[in-house]
Amino acid sequence: DDIDRAYFAVFDGHGGVDAANYSATHLHVNVGLHEEIVKNPAEALKCSFQKTDEMFLFKAKREKLRSGTTGVSALIVGNKLHIAWLGDSQVMLVQHGKAVTLMEPHKPERE
Repeated sequence: DDIDRAYFAVFDGHGGVDAANYSATHLHVNVGLHEEIVKNPAEALKCSFQKTDEMFLFKAKREKLRSGTTGVSALIVGNKLHIAWLGDSQVMLVQHGKAVTLMEPHKPERE
């Protein structure tokens, strides 16, 4: 279609790089192939995070991998910004020199 899109993501591996590398390789593919990517990009991100996690868990069990990852992604669709994250990864937006809070980070003390 005629809508510009851009995707960015950062993964921070815990206990090794396997989960982070897997996520970096597969998440954007799952997002791009999701049936809701055009109508509901936020839903496509959410479902794709979950699908990628399930895919890695299957691989980890089969190969006896023990790593994990946090992750954050930004999907720009036209003039809209969609953010998805897992774990304590965070996103910061600076607009006109001022920080704009986009998310409430995951912290152990939060309910």
